[in-house]
Amino acid sequence: MTRSGTWCSVLALLALAACAAPAPPTAPPKAAKEKLLLEPASYDAIEGWNQDQVSAAIPALLKSCARRLAQPPGAKVGPDGIGGTVENWRAPCAAASRLPAADDNAARAYFVRWFTPSLVTGNGDADGLFTGYYEPLLAGSRRRGGAYQTPLLRRPADLVMVQLGLFRPEWRGDRIAGRVVKGDLVPYPTRAEIERGALDTGTLAIYWAADPVDAFFLEVQGSGRVRLPDGRTVSVGYDGQNGRPYVSIGKVLVERGQLTKDQVSLDSIKNWIRAHPADGRALLDDNPSYVFFREMKGETPIGAEGAVLTAGRSLAVDRAYLPLGAPMFIDARDGNEIVRRLVVAQDTGGAIRGPVRGDLFWGFGADAERKAGPMKAHGRYYLFLPKTDAAISPTS
Repeated sequence: MTRSGTWCSVLALLALAACAAPAPPTAPPKAAKEKLLLEPASYDAIEGWNQDQVSAAIPALLKSCARRLAQPPGAKVGPDGIGGTVENWRAPCAAASRLPAADDNAARAYFVRWFTPSLVTGNGDADGLFTGYYEPLLAGSRRRGGAYQTPLLRRPADLVMVQLGLFRPEWRGDRIAGRVVKGDLVPYPTRAEIERGALDTGTLAIYWAADPVDAFFLEVQGSGRVRLPDGRTVSVGYDGQNGRPYVSIGKVLVERGQLTKDQVSLDSIKNWIRAHPADGRALLDDNPSYVFFREMKGETPIGAEGAVLTAGRSLAVDRAYLPLGAPMFIDARDGNEIVRRLVVAQDTGGAIRGPVRGDLFWGFGADAERKAGPMKAHGRYYLFLPKTDAAISPTS
C-alpha cells in the first residue's frame, strides 16, 4: 500500500537536478543510520511460536513467492542481498505450495526444515514499535456536489518520483519527488498548497469524499474502499506521493498539549479534529505529505511488494533494511494485549522507518479499524531466511 524537508533532501534534490543555486552555508549533518544486526536464534527461543496458527501465514507467503520467483534467479533479495538470491527461495517456495491447508504442525515443521530465524536489532537493540493499519471505507461520489467536496486525486502527469539509492548507495531507502521546470527538478506542492488550488482538482479528482477527515486518513492507510451513493463499492490504492516528509499529526497534538501520549489513537485524533474544525484543518496542513490514488480492480489491497495483503499476516517494514517477501515473527505487547504471530513482510509506509519497526495490516472494516487504530505495541521480531550459505548475514 506504501502509505505515507531536511537539508539532506534539499541537497540531494539540488544535486540530481544540477541546480545553479548555491548550497546553504551550513547544513545539519544527516543523522547516522542505524545498523541492522541479526542475532542467531532458535525456534524454541521464540515466545508464541508453538501457540500461533502459523499455517495462517502460508497463503501470504505463497503470494510473495509468486512475486519473488518471477524475478531472475540470480537477483539479490533485499538490501545488500541480505536474503540471498531468488534461486535460494525456489525450493522453500515449492515446498510451501505442497503444505496441507490449516495444518499448524506441518507448517511449523516446514519452517524448521527450510528457514533459519534471527533476532532483528538496530545497533544491537531489539526493542521496537509495532503499529497497525487497515483498509478504511468512506462515503464518496464520482461527481462533486452536496456533501461530496473533498477530492481524491489521481497521480498528476508531471509528478516525478526518484529513488535516491539508484544514484548513490548511501542514499538507499531515501526518495524525493518533484516536477521538472526548465530542466530542473523542483519540489512538488505541499498538502496546504494542493488543498488551496495548486493542482487542477477538477481534472485530477477520481472521487469526491463526503468527509475530509476520512479522506486524510485514507492517505495515511494507503488504500481503501469508497461507497458510492448507489450503494456500490469501489477500491482505490496508492499511486504516488508529493515527496514531502510525512509528519504525524498525533505527535503534533501531543507536542502542543492537546492530547497526552497515552491518549493518542486514531479515534482520539479524529474526534479532536471534528471538535475543532478550523484548528483541525490547520492541523492536517501540518503534514505536508499528500498521497495520490488510482482505481483498483480485482483483489485488494496490494502492498509495496506487489502482492495482495492478507489480514493479520502482512507486515509493513522499512525496505531499506529488510527484504520484502520474507517471513517474520512478531513478539510484542500493547498493554495487556500480546501480539505473537507469524507474518510476511509485504508492504512499506512513510512512517515505518528503522530496522525494528513494523505496521501490521488488520484487514478491512470496522473490526479491523478497532484493532489497528489504537495499536502501539513494543517488542521484537525475528527474520526467517532460507537455510543456505548464500544468504548473507549483516552481523559481520
